[in-house]
Amino acid sequence: MTNPSRIMQMASAFQESCLLFAASDLGIFKKLSEAPAAADELAQALNLNPRGAGLLLDACTAVGLLKKQDGQYTNSLEAAAFLVPGKPGDLSNALRYNRDVYNAWGKVAQLARTGTPVEKPELHLGEDEARTRAFVMSMHGKAMAMAQQTLSAIDVKGRKQLLDVGGGPGTISALLTKTNPELLCTVLELAPIAAIGQGLLDQQGASERVKMLAGDYHSTPFPGGNDVVLLFGMMHQEPVPTIQDLLKRAYESLVHGGVVYVMDMMTDATHTDPPFSAMFAVNMALTKEHGWVFSDLELKGWMEQAGFQDFTVKPLPPPAPHWMASGRKP
Repeated sequence: MTNPSRIMQMASAFQESCLLFAASDLGIFKKLSEAPAAADELAQALNLNPRGAGLLLDACTAVGLLKKQDGQYTNSLEAAAFLVPGKPGDLSNALRYNRDVYNAWGKVAQLARTGTPVEKPELHLGEDEARTRAFVMSMHGKAMAMAQQTLSAIDVKGRKQLLDVGGGPGTISALLTKTNPELLCTVLELAPIAAIGQGLLDQQGASERVKMLAGDYHSTPFPGGNDVVLLFGMMHQEPVPTIQDLLKRAYESLVHGGVVYVMDMMTDATHTDPPFSAMFAVNMALTKEHGWVFSDLELKGWMEQAGFQDFTVKPLPPPAPHWMASGRKP
C-alpha cells in the first residue's frame, strides 16, 4: 500500500522554515552561543513572552536546531556552525531572502493562473530600503558561504581586469583580489545595491581594487579591455533575447583569449532535474516577470552563438546548488 507520509511531510514543511526564521530573527542562536540558558532566562534577555518563547524553544529542539538538557537550551552543532552571527560559516543573512519571499510562495496558484509575478521586484531592488538591504546582505552571506566552491571553479591567475556584471555587493570580486594581487575589478550594479555594496567593500578593505559602477546592465555600456567577465546569478531573471544580448556584449568587452564565467541555477534538458533548480525557477517567477531557470544545453547554444569557444559546464560541489559554465573568446 502506498504510504502518505511524504505527502503529509510536504504539507507541513513550511513549519520548520518558520521556526528557523523566527529563532534567527529573535537572536536566539546568538544568545545561546554565549552560554546555555533556560527558557525564562532567554525570554527576559530577548524581551520575549515566557510561554511563547518556551514553545518556540521546544519546537526548535524537536527539529534539531537546539538541544535541551535539565531545562537548559544550547545550540545544536549545525546551529552553532551556521546560524551564529559573525561565525565563519554564518548563514543568518543568507536566510533573510528566503524569509522575505515566504509570503510570495503562498501565491503559487496565482502565478499559475496569471503567469505574472505576485510581488514587485522593485521591493528588493531599491524601492523598499529594508528589503533591499536584506537582499544585498543575503547575497553577501551566500557568496561568503559558497566562496570555496565558487573560487575553486574559476581561474583568474595572471588576469588583470575583470568585469562583474550584476555582481551584487561585489563579494566574489573582493575575494578574488585577495589571492590575485594584479587583478582590478569593476562591479556593474543598480545604484541602491551598489551603495550598500560600497560599504561592504570598505569594511573588507577592498575598495582600492574593486570599483562599483552604478548602472543597469540592460543599458549601461560594458567597459572594454576585460580579461574576465562574470555573469553570476542574474541571467535566471531574464528572457532569452536579453541573455543573448548579455553574452554578446560580454564577448565584445573581452580581449582575445578572455574568458566569461556563468554561474547560475541550471537544469537538464527536461527542466525538471535537479529538483532544487526546478523549484528555484518557480521562486524567480514569483518575483520577476521573466524569472525561470535555463538548461545547460540552452546556455551552450547561446554562448556558441555569441562566439565563445571551449564551452564547459559542471555543477559546483555540494552544498552549493549552482552550476558553473565558461567560454573563451578566440
